[in-house]
Amino acid sequence: MKERGKAGQISVDERYTQWKSLVPVLYDWLANHNLVWPSLSCRWGPQLEQATYKNRQRLYLSEQTDGSVPNTLVIANCEVVKPRVAAAEHISQFNEEARSPFVKKFKTIIHPGEVNRIRELPQNSKIVATHTDSPDVLIWDVEAQPNRHAVLGAADSRPDLVEMDQKYKLKVLTGHQDNAEFALAMCPVEPFVLSGGKDKTVVLWSIHDHISTLAADAGSSKSPGSGGSGIKTPSKGGNDKPIDSSSIGPRGIYLGHDDTVEDVQFCPTSPQEFCSVGDDSCLILWDARVGCAPVIKVEKAHNADLHCVDWNPHDANLILTGSADNSVRMFDRRNLTAAGVGSPVHKFEGHSAAVLCVQWSPDKQSVFGSSAEDGMLNIWDHEKVGKKQDRAARIPNSPPGLFFRHAGHRDKIVDFHWNASDPWTIVSVSDDCESTGGGGTLQIWRMIDLIYRDEDEYFALPTHHFRRLRDIIT
Repeated sequence: MKERGKAGQISVDERYTQWKSLVPVLYDWLANHNLVWPSLSCRWGPQLEQATYKNRQRLYLSEQTDGSVPNTLVIANCEVVKPRVAAAEHISQFNEEARSPFVKKFKTIIHPGEVNRIRELPQNSKIVATHTDSPDVLIWDVEAQPNRHAVLGAADSRPDLVEMDQKYKLKVLTGHQDNAEFALAMCPVEPFVLSGGKDKTVVLWSIHDHISTLAADAGSSKSPGSGGSGIKTPSKGGNDKPIDSSSIGPRGIYLGHDDTVEDVQFCPTSPQEFCSVGDDSCLILWDARVGCAPVIKVEKAHNADLHCVDWNPHDANLILTGSADNSVRMFDRRNLTAAGVGSPVHKFEGHSAAVLCVQWSPDKQSVFGSSAEDGMLNIWDHEKVGKKQDRAARIPNSPPGLFFRHAGHRDKIVDFHWNASDPWTIVSVSDDCESTGGGGTLQIWRMIDLIYRDEDEYFALPTHHFRRLRDIIT
């Protein structure tokens, strides 16, 4: 998956120059941060402080080095400017060769291997899981970890979870038989972890299993978080290790893919239901309550490898998939197939290269984003598809449902993340080292609210506003 190749370079510089000229019109706020080393993942952490004009929030990202210094997991502090605070002159004067004053490194964790994915635990966002080039998932308490100086020869930091006392630490989740590099998810309703890998399996863990087993083996009273969870300790497969074990085995291993599993996602309302996609072009739905075989296997969900999947947090029937066929598709789990092949509700075809990441907006249930190797991050609203007042339908050569294109990156956008604490704010990271002369680009941005207003408000705007906003899509 890392060898997916560069996005097409046709008119990239021209597109970027045009985008820069429109920045004061398109954005309520934009921060550009030139990275020292490429990052393959970026995630928002907990909000730390709220102030009059800006909020302070944790930001997680990685540093993929060339070997001269260790790979790292970076915890940064980010100042998120509130809506309608930033002046247009400030937004337009960013320097793409500099590091943003809004992003400041807080802590460095020396990571054993490069960080391919970062996912935060919804129940405690200071706990994160990482995927690297190994079969294991690593768990980190980023607040408890010491700050390290990343120099050649420095020892790796030791992954851990919250200490239950001085004895017990969970460090790694084991169960894959081959490298698991990209597919990683945390459950929104229980502290469950999900992973997929080159061994063609999907693996499920429960952090509670580890805590409750340690407590039982020690003959102690209940550990915090172990009571009332309704979780049974597995009788085999991973929790039969000594009390001082640094790892935990899986609750279940799920077989059904015929090639590498590239992404996984939990159902937003159930820790027992989840889905996965892979290089076999399949979308599979699973239910841990009925066994380890697929509940539904959607053959030919796309016409090529599937790279990413996301489950709508507002409507548990809707699932997004992104593929090497350059498209995003939306499936309704009540009607997934027709004549033995995938039957999506909508196909979104606004990218010119492989789609690498899709994610639903936490702010509006019909809105989602998609990023790709073409260096574009597209924002869509599926409710606009087919409507007479669809903004895209009024603008030539624009696919239905597309209402915003973020063109601030000059090569493939490997990851992005909506900010659940700050509506309509996104962090995105790209592998555009050659274009920037640095280690890639991290951008934090919020489109101006005129763009996502209701149609009646939008078309009531003065003509000159409409003309400038039209350039967003064309």
